[in-house]
Amino acid sequence: MVSGVIKGSVVGPLTFLVFINELIEILDSYRIKVEFFVDDTKLGLYVKIVNSVDTAVLQAALNALCLWADNWQLTVAIDKCCVLHIGKADKTPTVYLINNAALPAVLSCRDLGITIKHDLSPSMHITDIVAKAHKGGNAILRCFMSRDVDMLTSLVLNYVAYALI
Repeated sequence: MVSGVIKGSVVGPLTFLVFINELIEILDSYRIKVEFFVDDTKLGLYVKIVNSVDTAVLQAALNALCLWADNWQLTVAIDKCCVLHIGKADKTPTVYLINNAALPAVLSCRDLGITIKHDLSPSMHITDIVAKAHKGGNAILRCFMSRDVDMLTSLVLNYVAYALI
């Protein structure tokens, strides 16, 4: 193992915090907050861009992230990165780069199980939940011969509703 933290070890969480602490300080100097989810890092790039200075600061923070990752022999999962513009759409949206690769601008993205749209409407998230519920309900109907309403209700409540949480 060249770099990183061994998963499943007893000291893994502490080692991860020591390992990642420098990145927090670097990005904090650009007014960017870092969020953690289990043993993964998510950059909270929820930045209000009002002028070209804000755009330059965000790109400088992304460059600092790349430099830090290179120093620690880590890779940034660019395929998991995107840019979601919330609010009024720019006529010429800014292209942000990580390791000279342009981040795709999207109209919606999935974040910790919630689908977020550019206009913050919940319609796409609700559509995803309803589709999952239909898929689970149809699987129950295909797998069980019985059409006892009490049993089917119990199955839906225990398997379909639980899967949506």
